[in-house]
Parts: sequence; C-alpha cells; structure tokens
Amino acid sequence: MMTRNADKKRGQVQFLCMDDMAPQDHLLRTIDKAIGWNFIYGLVAEKYSPDNGRPSMDSMMLIKIPFIQYLYGIKSMRQTCKEIEVNVAYRWFLGLDMMDKVPHFSTFGKNYTRRFKDTDLFEQIFSHILMECYKFKLVDPSEVFVDATHVKARANNKKMHKQ
Repeated sequence: MMTRNADKKRGQVQFLCMDDMAPQDHLLRTIDKAIGWNFIYGLVAEKYSPDNGRPSMDSMMLIKIPFIQYLYGIKSMRQTCKEIEVNVAYRWFLGLDMMDKVPHFSTFGKNYTRRFKDTDLFEQIFSHILMECYKFKLVDPSEVFVDATHVKARANNKKMHKQ
C-alpha cells in the first residue's frame, strides 16, 4: 500500500530541543567541547560601546561563522549563511534556534573593515583556537599540506604577443 502523507506534517507545530536535533557525534560538537569560546568576549570588549548604539550581533558568532566556512570549505560568506539556514548542526554550534534569523553575509565585511580594522584580534583569536585544538589533539602538527596549484590566468588572448 502506498502512503501519501508527506505534506501533512509540514505545517505541524512541534516542540523541539536543538540539543537533540544536532547529531551527538558531529565534528562541531567535538570542537565545541574542546574550545572555550568565551575568551572572545574579553578580547573584543573594548571595540563595543556599553551604552551607545544598536544592539550588536554576538561577537562569538562573528568568529564561529567564518570558522564553519573554512572548516567545511564553503566558498563564500553568502553561501555559508545559506547553509546555516538549513543545517541544524551549524545552528546548534552558533546557538541559534530554528526560528532565529541567520545574520546577513554583509555583516561580516562591515565588522571586519570598520570595527576590527588595524587590530591583531583575529590573529589572537586564531592562535588561541589553534592552541586549544592542539591541546585536545584535534590538529595533527606532524604533517603540513600546502596548496601549490598552478592556475592559468584568464588573460585576453587578443592582447597576447607571441615571442
């Protein structure tokens, strides 16, 4: 007998726990256990006004979203934000529930060029995360891979001079 009730559950209201929805063996759970992300707040505190302006996006999220992008090899911030919209494990890692809006991709460029310009904050944050990963053996420093792919330029063939 063929069942035809796939559309019936789409509008159904359910109570869900984000912790139950993200797989227990997901890589981001392992990383989240290893790294104490709260150190970020102390590093960036002086870049924010305590009593002036609009509420800001969580500073930890400003670091975790690019972390997801690089960890999973996503090509652009725009695509990363689209992936976060539909990936429960990404949302869990960022502390977003299913109804929270994912930050707009342009938020990152604006913060990096305006708020964190001419600072070494990202180097400090990256170094701290890397040290935590070493400590919990999430990174193996015995081998290093470097991409040395030769990519031919898309030069204008009509302007090329044969020699």
